Amino acid sequence: MSEPINWAVLGNATIARVCVIPAIQKSGNGRVIALASLNPGRSRELVSQWNIPRLYDRYENALDDPEIDAVYIPLPNHLHHHWTLSALAAGKHVLCEKPLACNAREAREMARTASLSGRLLMEACMYRFHPRSRHIKQMVREGAIGEPCLVHSSFCFLMEPGILAGGADARLQKEKGGGALLDVGCYSVNLARWLFDAEPVRAQGQAVYHPNGVDVHFVGSLSFPGNGLATLEASFISALKQTFTIAGTRGAIELPHDAFIPWEREALFTFRRQDQEKGEIKRFPGSDEYRLMVEHFADAVAGKCRLEIPPEDSIQNMLVLEALADAARTGLTQKLGESS
Repeated sequence: MSEPINWAVLGNATIARVCVIPAIQKSGNGRVIALASLNPGRSRELVSQWNIPRLYDRYENALDDPEIDAVYIPLPNHLHHHWTLSALAAGKHVLCEKPLACNAREAREMARTASLSGRLLMEACMYRFHPRSRHIKQMVREGAIGEPCLVHSSFCFLMEPGILAGGADARLQKEKGGGALLDVGCYSVNLARWLFDAEPVRAQGQAVYHPNGVDVHFVGSLSFPGNGLATLEASFISALKQTFTIAGTRGAIELPHDAFIPWEREALFTFRRQDQEKGEIKRFPGSDEYRLMVEHFADAVAGKCRLEIPPEDSIQNMLVLEALADAARTGLTQKLGESS
């Protein structure tokens, strides 16, 4: 059995504190041995809670640590590009939060640098690793719903009114990679491409914009080869919607409002055959999809498997997100494909 890989985490973001650091520390093939925080005083309780032996006050110090094998980057979107390149240059493998970058140009450079450095780079699309998600993917692949023809997904939540009005949050600043489409719509785009196992050829979109210029309410549609259509909703100003449905010629699969983040509770979905109104409920025991993701990444670092989500997949996702954003701004259908 290979030795567990040593992780460093750059930043003290909520996703790191609540989800990924616990997942790594509970994993069977990795451990966090360093946390880098620009405000180390606020991180001392975290490193104590999870027995993290090293606390750095500069990100560069973690990258210079020769005992670090891999870096997890949960920083604001506009910092993904710089710190991924820095980590790769330091010889570290990188698991980077979604979206991988702010645009396809950045994503391509990150992917190219990873390839040249001989290091792995993966976008942290954790939902793909949950047993429920993988079972649905298998059902679609094996023809359980017939020919898939429609995917509808939503990732919407109500941002606190004070945060929304203030506009200082990174998710509300264009120069920091803000906007609902990029922040949470990236899941829906990723999902549609994954379930159709194809790339869209056209994109349309409509949006409501914050005074800062970023979208806070987005509806988009994608056309796939053949009869495939996908619709998506991403919002900072609506009640919680976190679900998806995929329908085919012989049946449909519908999820409750924990589709992307079911935490570790029992997860379920409903499978309806062609003419059924109610259908069959399928249940899955609680699973930590973050732990499954980091264990997969560590296995890939150890050479035991290929990356589930290679950088090329993330580049394609960025191209679609850019097309949707352009469609909303211009009111014009955007074509994807050879010119992308």
